[in-house]
Amino acid sequence: MRTEELDFHLPSELIAQLPSMDRAASRLLHYRRTDRSIIHRQFSRLPLLLRKGDLLVFNDARVIPARFTLQKPTRGRIEGLFISQAADGVWNVLLKNLGSVKPEMNLQFVGTDIIAHAVAKLEEGQYQLKVDSLEPAISILNRIGRMPLPPYIKREKEIDSRDDMDRQRYQTVYAQSPGSIAAPTAGLHFTTVLLDAINQAGIERTNITLHVGLGTFKPVAVDRLEDHAMHVESYSIDQSAADALNRAKAEKRRIVAIGTTSARVLESQPANELFRAKNDETSIFIYPPYQWKHVNALVTNFHLPRSTLIALVAATIGIEEQKRVYQVAIEERYRFFSYGDAMLIE
Repeated sequence: MRTEELDFHLPSELIAQLPSMDRAASRLLHYRRTDRSIIHRQFSRLPLLLRKGDLLVFNDARVIPARFTLQKPTRGRIEGLFISQAADGVWNVLLKNLGSVKPEMNLQFVGTDIIAHAVAKLEEGQYQLKVDSLEPAISILNRIGRMPLPPYIKREKEIDSRDDMDRQRYQTVYAQSPGSIAAPTAGLHFTTVLLDAINQAGIERTNITLHVGLGTFKPVAVDRLEDHAMHVESYSIDQSAADALNRAKAEKRRIVAIGTTSARVLESQPANELFRAKNDETSIFIYPPYQWKHVNALVTNFHLPRSTLIALVAATIGIEEQKRVYQVAIEERYRFFSYGDAMLIE
């Protein structure tokens, strides 16, 4: 399949810069595959659209405030993004405007007296930092970091009043497992009130974890989707989730993935075996004409052109329907991307 088939023009004013005042007040485009119908709704109506007995699978990854700023001895600043902690005091990061690696250069975390040294350049713009502190990376970042909003959401270079809002709203209300550097954005629309309504409607819920890394949002830069290499991302399924999934499959109830990250974890499991508790990694890339094994319905946001995420949507409803649905969403002035509106595909 050619990547250009996933391209479309999006007016810039439809890229949501702020979340809706009320999470559940976002709009919901309801698409039914049986008759290819499109109905425009509000997200708060989701419990009325689902079926009693559906199993909703949420990604409970918690976003860490992974953006930070380093200052050179010259007082020049370097923007950084934490990716992972390789060892005590050793971070894998993305750095912007560092230049050549000079391990002897002191780089100070702005807002602290902590010094770091860039000791190695890795692949794809990544670096390794030696941090002169035994404090865990997440603890440091919780004090000084900013949420790792995608670049299409514009913020001031300096910390301002929106940072506190982003710490609250670029995070699901059910987030538990810290380590993600991007939010599972389909989950941003849920409130505790809405989750209670789902419970009262006889709809089952379970959690899995996938820590979103660089792979989910890496642009597709090749002409053919088949040639795109996905990054590996870590996930976990605990025993309670495995049991819930096995019951739903045995009872022929629908499995509804809340977000593409949940869908990718589920589809990484074997087709004809029981779900099992595990900690593993996945680099699954779902695009047409993928045959779905486990996921029966999907809640997802509207995604970037030429991305692996829009390819997953195309694998769910077909490339021509994906184009039609997105065109309707544009004409109806839906809000796009992380802080935007959502769609239910069933």
